Amino acid sequence: MSTADDRSTARRTLVVIGLVLATVIGLALIWATRRVLVWGLVAVFFAVSLKPPVDRLQRRVRRRALATLLVFLAAFTLFAALGALIVVPLADEVARFADRLPELVREAQAGQGPLGRLLDRFHLLRYAEPGQLRRFGSRLGDPTVGVVRSVAQAVTALVTVVVLAYLMVLEAPKIVAATLRLVGDGPARRLRRIGRDSSRIITGYLSGNLLISVICGGLTFLVLFLLGVPFAAVIALTVAVFDLIPLVGATLGAIAAAGAAFVHSPTAGIVVLVFFVVYQQVENHLLQPVIMARAVQLNPLTVLVSVLLAVELAGLVGALLAIPAAGIAQVLVREFVPAGRQALPQPADGQPAQRPPAGG
Repeated sequence: MSTADDRSTARRTLVVIGLVLATVIGLALIWATRRVLVWGLVAVFFAVSLKPPVDRLQRRVRRRALATLLVFLAAFTLFAALGALIVVPLADEVARFADRLPELVREAQAGQGPLGRLLDRFHLLRYAEPGQLRRFGSRLGDPTVGVVRSVAQAVTALVTVVVLAYLMVLEAPKIVAATLRLVGDGPARRLRRIGRDSSRIITGYLSGNLLISVICGGLTFLVLFLLGVPFAAVIALTVAVFDLIPLVGATLGAIAAAGAAFVHSPTAGIVVLVFFVVYQQVENHLLQPVIMARAVQLNPLTVLVSVLLAVELAGLVGALLAIPAAGIAQVLVREFVPAGRQALPQPADGQPAQRPPAGG
């Protein structure tokens, strides 16, 4: 082998080693900064959904900073009002529960009341003995530090996402203009089209998912309230939050609500189970298809596969972002894969299929 061949082989080997090392280092950096990257991804999600109303308001007030501030204040006010509608009943329910807790404990230890009868039925009264309760209470202090840390991290994540989303929306025209200046007129029109379609998908998915959760929580509260189940507002809030999770959220909410209803009475538990069976059919076959068809235009198999993969890769955040991500991927395929290559004609009489022209 000649010296030139040896040098070429050595150069290719070094290039391969360099690429492998760069890939490993890049993956390690992504893993090390995964929390910040997730925050940024969620911020992009909300920034894209809030950008259209900011653009519309900017045409009236003429100033981007003022329009962005007003839209974010309006969104904050809306969420604060919804939070007040939820937190006030929730605080009342928690206060009522705290007042009744000693009585519930005494009834449970005596095998009386709904909880006591349930424990007696399943032979669990020994866990309600005073000694067992004291040992359980002493163990509650162990995870307290972890709970406080989780709350602090959640607050930090929320503030970071809001600030990032605000800056993204505020600087969106400059970012878009700088990006379009790097490409020609044709690619610029394509990028604008992709951005418009992606924004429509994210906004539709977010508003639709919130609407479905509100409907689920409201109907759950109505059913529990009519059945006289205690703490109906707390249970309905839990169901509404669970319903934000694709695929399994409604089932988790149904388990929580049905469990609370069975503690109240077997009849209430059966009614709640029937309600959720009927509601999930309505949600899966009427609400979800109509909203998702308008938002992302994906078939159910694509939605299921994308959610399962996203849950495996990114957990809850992946589940929330899977459907809009799949819709955006569909937009990219539609824009960058020529129509002839998306569906090549079948060869006839054993002849190979003809590729479409380069510009087709």
